[in-house]
Amino acid sequence: MTLTTVACVVGFWAYQQILAYPKQVLKLEEPTELVIAQGMNITKLGKELETNGTLSDSWKFKYLLKIKPEYAHIRTGLYQINPGDNIETLLTKLNRGDEMTFSLTLIEGKTIKEWHEALTDLPHLTFDEDVFNRVLLKNGDDSGLPEGKFFPETYQYQANESLESILNRSYQMMQKTLEQAWEERDKELKLKTPYELLTIASIIEKETGKPSERDWVAAVFNNRLKLGMRLQTDPTVIYGMGERYNGNITRADLREKTAFNTYRINGLPPTPIAAPSKAAIFAAAKPADVKYLYFVSRNDGSHVFSETLAQHNRAVNEYQRNRK
Repeated sequence: MTLTTVACVVGFWAYQQILAYPKQVLKLEEPTELVIAQGMNITKLGKELETNGTLSDSWKFKYLLKIKPEYAHIRTGLYQINPGDNIETLLTKLNRGDEMTFSLTLIEGKTIKEWHEALTDLPHLTFDEDVFNRVLLKNGDDSGLPEGKFFPETYQYQANESLESILNRSYQMMQKTLEQAWEERDKELKLKTPYELLTIASIIEKETGKPSERDWVAAVFNNRLKLGMRLQTDPTVIYGMGERYNGNITRADLREKTAFNTYRINGLPPTPIAAPSKAAIFAAAKPADVKYLYFVSRNDGSHVFSETLAQHNRAVNEYQRNRK
């Protein structure tokens, strides 16, 4: 065999090795985060992965790129590589920019303060209590009253995003939803502004355990406002009590005059008392066409609705006082 033949054989063998290289499985026992920083290229990446034992023969990258130059276009970001991934799937992921995504859930019916706990331990996000007000200011709202103004939803984010940017999306979504509901509202609605709609929607959210009852609860509150009756709803009392609330409302609590106690004040409380869902907002905008003025819990998530005080008292006796 001549030297030329040997060289050809060796060259062909090396070529075959390079072609097979993308199928090399990464040496991982568990999912691992991989950061592709600015200025990182495939050669540097290969050396880094070989140093930490994730792959071998990183020198082959140099020749692989001559055969498949498209692999060179890796994107910065945070990625996850998993057991079973090979070099090809890794490079495809980096070329597409398929970064890791994380979830942040803002639950409906919760207050800003209750959301704080869910926001303090999220991956790759830094939380501080002033972030909601910064979003308000960014959107031209200097009220310092963030309650109810952020849309409850699950938001996907990547490691390069900030909590402020995610909450800005939430704020914008709430504004869009509120604007649509206000435009489509019942023209006889006893509300003057979209903010009042947001406030009543937050009360509906807290009062409604059964979705099918939302528009009836909305009707009760709207009918009461039309007649100049007080709303007399427990969730506003609880909100006004703040940290003092321990799970029970006493007669003294109902008599206490706070800015939120709708047993003592006329009309609406000054702000929303929680984050209303889209369903609660549209129920507030379009109450059912019923004459109910009262409702009482059956203690199973549903309510008995009444038009008169006499009917309501009978329902209270049956379901709350256990008398018939």
